[in-house]
Order: sequence, then structure tokens, then C-alpha cells
Amino acid sequence: MKPGLEHFFIQLDTDRIRFTQLIPPKSEAHELADELFNFLFPVHCHHPRPARVQYAILRDDLEQLLRPLLHDKNGAAVKLANAFFDRLPEVRESLLDDAEAILKFDPAATCLEEVIATYPGFYAISMYRIAHELHRLGTPLLPRVFSEYVHGKTGIDIHPAASIGHSFFIDHGTGVVIGATAVIGNNVKIYQGVTLGALQVDKSLADVKRHPTIEDNCILYANSTILGGKTVIGHDSIIGGNSWLTASVPPNSVVLHQPQVKVRTKLVEEPWNFVI
Repeated sequence: MKPGLEHFFIQLDTDRIRFTQLIPPKSEAHELADELFNFLFPVHCHHPRPARVQYAILRDDLEQLLRPLLHDKNGAAVKLANAFFDRLPEVRESLLDDAEAILKFDPAATCLEEVIATYPGFYAISMYRIAHELHRLGTPLLPRVFSEYVHGKTGIDIHPAASIGHSFFIDHGTGVVIGATAVIGNNVKIYQGVTLGALQVDKSLADVKRHPTIEDNCILYANSTILGGKTVIGHDSIIGGNSWLTASVPPNSVVLHQPQVKVRTKLVEEPWNFVI
């Protein structure tokens, strides 16, 4: 054995002791995430189990994932799993409001079933609301595993700690980023590429509000970027595509980014096959 390998093995064994916070198995966590979604909206289940049976199975699966994460002190896993499932009826009602908002405002949506079964924005919102409840109850790491799973599937990155009101609509969604301390009101519509981010990335700001507040009835069009914990977008405002904001705007505002666009005819004798 090479001398360097022995030191390498010692480092790995040391890390196994040093890393006291376990990470939930990704495959099991991902499966639970999808099963929770299908439990709330069984549109993909041709022969679903009775709700009471599925409830018991999922509650037990969650409890098993939580036991090592919580070191199962004083039955903490059972208490947290029960508290989470007690909240599921309200989570489902909130998600139905989200689905109705998408159906109402997207001309391409033909029925509620289509929104639930096929819209990546709705799936991302659903998993956010599930992960947010787990986060609110103090669950370590599992909410982030859920959110990163959805991020990989949809391109939509919503931190479980963000606060989002009812009737939320993400259209298309790819590239949407919503930070941990973002606050979003009711009836807000967000298009692809929108970022609700921080002005500074500094570990000392971990407990400070770093991300913006979006008040009720706002529309944020594609690729708009809004940064800063003190930045507030007033209610009923419209933020146009490609806008960059680091300061607040009052209610009922319209913010537009207007680049200079030139149109030339191809009849002009200029080379068009550029080499870069």
C-alpha cells in the first residue's frame, strides 16, 4: 500500500466521527418527496391506495428518515412527523389556490388536472410548501434535500425558509431563484429567470434579512433581478423583463428596462457570417 493511502484512510475514518449531522439518504428522500406530492394530488396513480392507508405508510416513512437526523431524542421523530401530517390539509388547500391561479392566468392551461400533472412551476411550488412546513417545524437538512431535488428536476430554486403567500404562480420557471429570507405576498406571478437574491454574500449575514420583499399582486417578468433585504416591491407593481433593482419601488409602479435595439436590412452589403 502506498504511504499516502494510509493517511487518506485515517482522514476518512476521522471524518466519519467528526460529521455528527447525518444527511438523509437521497434516494429515499426523493422517493418520499414524490410520494407526498402524489398523496396530495393522486393524478398519476391509476390504482391508488385508500388515503388512510397511504397516510400511515408515508407517516412511517417520514418518521424513519427523521430518526437519525434528530438522534430520536424523547420521541422527537414521532412528534415531528405527526405535527407535519397535521398540517397537510392546510398545505393542500394552499396548493389548490396556487393551481387555480395558474389555471386562471395562463391561457395555455386547459384544466386543473393539466396544471397539477404537467406544470413544473406547480410541482416546484408544491415541494416548496411541503419543505417549508418541515423547515418551520425545525427539521434538519431534509427540507434542503427536497428543494435541491426539485431544483434539479425543474430548474426552479426556492429555499424552504422563504415566505410565500397564497395563489402563487410561476410560469415556465426555469432559472427562478428565491432566497431564504425572501418574502412574497399573495397573488404574485413570476416568470422564468427571475432572481430574488442578496446584495452581499457574507457568512456574518446568515441571520439577517438578505432577500427582497414582494408585496401582493405583483408581476415579475422574465429575467428580472431584485436584490437586497431592504428592497421592497410595492403591491400591484409590474417589473419588466431584464430589469435590475437594488432599491425599493412604491405600490402601483411599472419598472421597465429599455435597451436600444437597431434593425438593419440585409440588403446592406455587409458580411453576416461573423466568426467569433
